[in-house]
Amino acid sequence: MKQFRILAPTAILGYGFPVGSFQRGLELEPHLIAVDGGSTDPGPYYLGSGKPFTDRAAVKRDLRYMLVEGVRRGIPVIIGTAGGSGAAPHLAWCRDIVTELAHEEGLTFRLGIIPADVATETVVEAFRQNRLTPLEGVPGIDETAIRACTHIVAQMGTEPFAAALDLGCQVILAGRAYDPAVFAAMPIMQGYPAGLAIHMGKILECAAIAAEPGSGADAAVGILREDRFELVPLNPERRFTRRSTAAHSLYEKSDPLRLPGPGGLLNLTACRFEASGDGRITVQGSVYEPAAKKVKLEGAQPLGFRTVCIAGVRDPIMIDGIQSILSELRQRVDGMLAEAGIAGKVWFHLYGANGVMGSREPARSQPAHELGIVIEAVADTQAQADTICSMTRSTLLHYGYPGRIATAGNLAFPFSPSDLSTGACYGFVLCHLMDYREDMFPVETVEIGGSR
Repeated sequence: MKQFRILAPTAILGYGFPVGSFQRGLELEPHLIAVDGGSTDPGPYYLGSGKPFTDRAAVKRDLRYMLVEGVRRGIPVIIGTAGGSGAAPHLAWCRDIVTELAHEEGLTFRLGIIPADVATETVVEAFRQNRLTPLEGVPGIDETAIRACTHIVAQMGTEPFAAALDLGCQVILAGRAYDPAVFAAMPIMQGYPAGLAIHMGKILECAAIAAEPGSGADAAVGILREDRFELVPLNPERRFTRRSTAAHSLYEKSDPLRLPGPGGLLNLTACRFEASGDGRITVQGSVYEPAAKKVKLEGAQPLGFRTVCIAGVRDPIMIDGIQSILSELRQRVDGMLAEAGIAGKVWFHLYGANGVMGSREPARSQPAHELGIVIEAVADTQAQADTICSMTRSTLLHYGYPGRIATAGNLAFPFSPSDLSTGACYGFVLCHLMDYREDMFPVETVEIGGSR
């Protein structure tokens, strides 16, 4: 029975992988080397600022192995969501690394570049015509918010990758992409079932995370057949199990059985996971249900500038009354800021008291013996954010709360200086669906010919 083998070196380009795992993957003679380059997981800063969230040296290290082995062995190499967020500056950043490596290693290949940027006016027009659909839980937007976005990208599906492969591209570098698309496009072109190809891609985009023990910094291989696919661990320390692989179906999903994507739905209702020996797992029953073609838009706008202060509290009296203390403190600081004519916002994140889950925390009756307080100040300028954080921190440091015994400071600071200016901050504005257009993701081809 024919099969299609895909090597996934790492969960995100720049996360790294053991060379031994990568070499064992090459021994299986893969037809494709593919990797997901990013995500919205690290938050809106990277899309808004245009900066990568992975380290350049780390990305270059991973790409060196992938490009050298892929090009010299004639294996296509596909990278999606380049630079972490997949906007124009991220794509240019990653393209520079690719061309630099080609020159250093003497590689010659046809490079396909697929941008994912969407013009602001295109989104504004769709908004005016009520053709933007917010995803669940996304707040309302207006035209001003759309125009404030520094970068807007659309999440491409498999079609642009197929177009680049049809143009003879040996290496493909794409902007924001649906995570499984970089893995699924090529086998779908060859007639493999879309449901199995996309489901295998959904697991491989996280590389060995679905194994036991899981790791995003290790490689895995997927073997796709006409009626099933198999996941192969490449590190003797890991194995895929029914439980670990099925549990991965809960990962980043509002519904573990029905996974929407560009142009369709992955239905896992009839999916079956079976151990196939040597730490491998076989998956069957994944079905793809085509639907009206939509793309997910992502956009982030500047919110101002941020300053944070991290402090610890150990006094049980202060911990017991922390909510009322912070409420009183906020009123006092607001009054001082108003007198000084300084506008901005401040938040308190209490680690040890709902700092992770906030209002959704179910374990509210368990008292903490210490708290980590993160003071977050945001304002129109860095200087204002610094002032707000400083005034809040100093007021809380010596605040005389009821029952207080000690007259020393209330807070323990792990760092000096205690206040950290983090620069511009951003917030997601667009997390909406828009109609797909055939010309949204044009493919540029470039002949790369380097010399050592």
